[in-house]
Amino acid sequence: MTEQETAIVVKPGTVSLDDLARVLEGAPVVLDPSFWPRVEAAAQIVTRAAQADVPVYGINTGFGKLASKRIPPDQTALLQRNLIVSHCCGVGPATPEPIVRLMMALKIVSLGRGASGVRRAVIEQLQDMLARGVCPLVPQQGSVGASGDLAPLAHMTAVMIGEGQAIVDGKTVSGTDALEVAGLTPLTLGPKEGLALINGTQFSTAYALSGVLRAYRLARAALVTGALSVDAAMASTAPFRPEIQALRGHAGQIVAAATLTALLDGSDIRLSHLEGDERVQDPYCLRCQPQVAGAALDLITQAARTLIVEANAVTDNPLVLVETAEIVSGGNFHAEPVAFAADALALALSEIGAISERRIATLVDPALNFGLPPFLTPDPGLNSGFMIAEVTAAALYAENKQRALACSIDSTPTSANQEDHVSMAAHAARRLSDMADNLAAILGIELLVAAQGITLRAPHATSAPLVAVIAALREQVPALAADRYMAGDLAKAAALIEADALPAAAVAQLRSDPFPRLV
Repeated sequence: MTEQETAIVVKPGTVSLDDLARVLEGAPVVLDPSFWPRVEAAAQIVTRAAQADVPVYGINTGFGKLASKRIPPDQTALLQRNLIVSHCCGVGPATPEPIVRLMMALKIVSLGRGASGVRRAVIEQLQDMLARGVCPLVPQQGSVGASGDLAPLAHMTAVMIGEGQAIVDGKTVSGTDALEVAGLTPLTLGPKEGLALINGTQFSTAYALSGVLRAYRLARAALVTGALSVDAAMASTAPFRPEIQALRGHAGQIVAAATLTALLDGSDIRLSHLEGDERVQDPYCLRCQPQVAGAALDLITQAARTLIVEANAVTDNPLVLVETAEIVSGGNFHAEPVAFAADALALALSEIGAISERRIATLVDPALNFGLPPFLTPDPGLNSGFMIAEVTAAALYAENKQRALACSIDSTPTSANQEDHVSMAAHAARRLSDMADNLAAILGIELLVAAQGITLRAPHATSAPLVAVIAALREQVPALAADRYMAGDLAKAAALIEADALPAAAVAQLRSDPFPRLV
């Protein structure tokens, strides 16, 4: 099978979230051939502008505050090369390879719209690098998300021209060596091509897209762990009735309540306390799950819609209007939409973890857990049970709460005040990875605690879908009898959360899939 046959064929303007998820999983991409004529037409317009006497920003001038400096035609290639190497100022750890690959794919989509003025060879270099496993080493820090993700994209572009460093087969090598191993040759950039490659939001957008996909999976898992906690606490399912949700009308709330209801349907634990239960109302962390989880789902959905638009966007500068043969300066590189979407995702991740941590705390507290032993250990005192697992959940939630502060409001002017308002989208999007890691661990702890609580409710049993979920957990982690080394248990539970295993186990016992869809 050839590289062309195994790759995703992208049509800029219509690339889907499913396509982008496949890129994160390792699929290469190629531009749909129908877009080449427009790409080449835009490149010809740029070539003519570079040879003309009229100054055109970034083509025959300097950049940013140096835009008034004219560059003669015989120095345009050097101008573009100098632009790239001078902007390779990233610091910090390397960006994970899946994020870099997605960034490269997003750049192919953006350039493929035919409004950036690059030659076909530029896009083909990116395609070939993706297909042959050449992953530029891109430091994570250095972008403020204004005139594009300049430093990260410069590190990507450096490898295209035989500079910088790349990761090939897990090893860090020079850009020149990486291309040679892949059978590629360094690209000589033409007029505007360096600028087109480093202007844009693709670094921030790649991180944010990874964040939205993980947030969605974690939100689904939280509905399962939340349902488990309801039965472990012997809480009421009346607050999940559809009539209550319909009277408010929020789509996320409606689907969250319906999912919780489906997961708990048929539970013997639920039936066992329908009569004679002296409690009038449950704590908010149990009763208000549809309202909180639903609001988070709505934020995640809106962020996904924004990021799909951005993934298909042209975000460099200046732009080539092929129909009128104009080259026009604008500001599409400003990543405010991405920053807002990432800030919304951070809020959702933080709040899902906040209410999960409260459910964990409720279940381990003998004053609140309706008859379960302290810290869910059969022999409290000699054993501490889940005492410190709950503390860990609190610590992780505190970290996420601190990270949830909006990044988009923190503008710091740069570039001699030319770029006097910036989005901080890269900060907003990058932190989502750590927040998702923390949330997966929190939900993993809730999974362990709630499953233990349900086990202690025997002989009463939970619903068939939740029995299947607990069975999936027990394949990895046995119930807690006496104290044992628990770090491994937490890691295995978090891995089940990350793998989307809980919804899959539950759905296998249901006639239809009740879980919310993303976009």
